[in-house]
Amino acid sequence: MTKEDAIEELMYQSGNHENIESERWQNGFLGHLRPFRGQLREENYHLIMKSLQILASEIEKDFVDKRIISSIMGICHLGRMWAIDPEGMLQSNNLISKEQTGQIDNWLIDISYAAFCLLDGAGAEEAFWNYNENNL
Repeated sequence: MTKEDAIEELMYQSGNHENIESERWQNGFLGHLRPFRGQLREENYHLIMKSLQILASEIEKDFVDKRIISSIMGICHLGRMWAIDPEGMLQSNNLISKEQTGQIDNWLIDISYAAFCLLDGAGAEEAFWNYNENNL
């Protein structure tokens, strides 16, 4: 996966890509939550983390491509608002289980921590420590 491929992946995962007819958009991290069909797609989490790993050097720069930041923020913010917030559309409509809510929360913690560490200059080793520890 190239850096441009990784940016495109984040854009599909965040529903930020202009090709809304694509299955990648519809089945992406946010796309699969709206409408939620009762199943989480763990592969989306791994695609996001792989994209962040590929883009680590880009995210550590002083000036970061807006598409990267917008996609990460969209995934984290809307993921929390839709799935984690008790008043969000999934919980308030009893569409998601407590276990699924916990799983999404853990994924969002890893995603936001990785992005934070890279933006803050803590480095890729720290940024992906928890992900690598639990998934390799």
